[in-house]
Amino acid sequence: MAALWNLGNSISQQSVLVTASIQYLSMIPLRTTYKQGYSTVANVQALAGFLKGAPHRKHPGVTALKTVHLPEELQKGALSIVHGAALRDLTEQARRLSNFLWSRKRPVDEEKLRERALAMEKALWEQEMESRADTDSHLAEMHIRKKVLSALKKTTYHWTPLRYDDELCVVYLAARLAAGYAAVRRALNEIKKRDPTFSPFSLLDFGSGLGTVVWAARTTWGDSLKESVCVDSSKAMNTLAERLLRGGSDKEDPLIKQVYFRQFLPVSPKVQFDLVTSAFGLSELPSKQERTETVLTLWRKTHSYLVLVENGTKEGHQILMEARDTVLKVGDTRTLTDAHTQRRDTVLKVGDTHTLTDAHTQRRDTVLKGEEKATDRRRPLVFAPCAHQLPCPKLAQQPQVPCNYPQPFCPLPLPENREHEVERFSYLVMTRQEPEVENAGPEWARLTGPVLRRPRHVHCQLCCADGELRRVVVTPSRHGRDVYRCARNSDYGDRLPIMKPEVETIAE
Repeated sequence: MAALWNLGNSISQQSVLVTASIQYLSMIPLRTTYKQGYSTVANVQALAGFLKGAPHRKHPGVTALKTVHLPEELQKGALSIVHGAALRDLTEQARRLSNFLWSRKRPVDEEKLRERALAMEKALWEQEMESRADTDSHLAEMHIRKKVLSALKKTTYHWTPLRYDDELCVVYLAARLAAGYAAVRRALNEIKKRDPTFSPFSLLDFGSGLGTVVWAARTTWGDSLKESVCVDSSKAMNTLAERLLRGGSDKEDPLIKQVYFRQFLPVSPKVQFDLVTSAFGLSELPSKQERTETVLTLWRKTHSYLVLVENGTKEGHQILMEARDTVLKVGDTRTLTDAHTQRRDTVLKVGDTHTLTDAHTQRRDTVLKGEEKATDRRRPLVFAPCAHQLPCPKLAQQPQVPCNYPQPFCPLPLPENREHEVERFSYLVMTRQEPEVENAGPEWARLTGPVLRRPRHVHCQLCCADGELRRVVVTPSRHGRDVYRCARNSDYGDRLPIMKPEVETIAE
């Protein structure tokens, strides 16, 4: 009896202590932060509304697609062309072409090549002077030049342009149609998911190849596209793309209307397109200067979104970062003003030679004013995949590791092809649209690596809005149930809502 009385007294004392503790804690605001932490308990309420009624497995940051299939009409047309061509060892040729394109590098810039040659020549001269001080300078110079040329030939990548004839176009179709379609489809899906009000009316595709961008845009936005201009320097490739639009036939009506094929970009600076794309096209240009000029031309013709896609290699990623920097520099109005001023001064110098008549001078001023008026002065913004407008942290910290994303797809059902494959690609989306500004809510970070799911916690590699790469361990106690469940349902390439880091402890 005494034991029972002691037990009841103990329980009563514990309940009193718990009640007192709850009353004491209720007097203190529930706001605790951790140094350099993300989305602590104080931020859970701010994060609560980001789902907008969607389930966690379909939260707004999910942009990756499941296995991508070719449209039925496109696959039938492609198989009809492949079987009609009857090429020997087509699967082996397609495999070799895929490997070649994946390992393809950029052409070496002449300036960098010259710098390398001068550095090698200087080092060899120093060795020559140390070993033989009384040597003939002319003979030594000839000997050193031969060594430099020999070393450059062995270490320099010899880039050559690809010439697509009818046979190579069919091999390219078998090798890259499904993979290229999957990569473009994934990039366009992010625009549709994050900007549901955008519905393009016109499309410009540079380096259009087989016309996969037109097909991917149609799958993404239906029949909203009323005009598509496809630009590719290969006449044979344009002919094959037209056949695919006709279901593999030369006589049938096109399945997608108002698609026009050109071999050169439109010249007029006044014509803009809602959506401008280039998929695996910039890597085929022969120099950095030509890539820069092409990117600037594509940006001038962009009204809403510019989408660039390349192979998910180090070369592809660096090409896209070059394009990113080029477009962001255009956003500086001083750069635009200086460029127009420099061009105007150049033309005026030509006029000083008295070779221009008054009529020519008047026409010159009219053209320059028209170009300035036609220039879209809206500021460029990085839409995806970067979560910021700052320099790429991965390129600075891990230059040998490309920023790429996987997309599963089903290849063409040809002999020896697998049922499912994964395309690794890099992409860049620039926009002139001003993003919606939210007064309160999370910042979105990009998952740049596989998500490691463990019991009660998830390991995430993130590219954050402050331009830093971070590894974050997401737990329900620290980040809240919603963020934790979103992290468990996210994949490589998706976005994740993470609050700003808080660097000091606050108690009120």
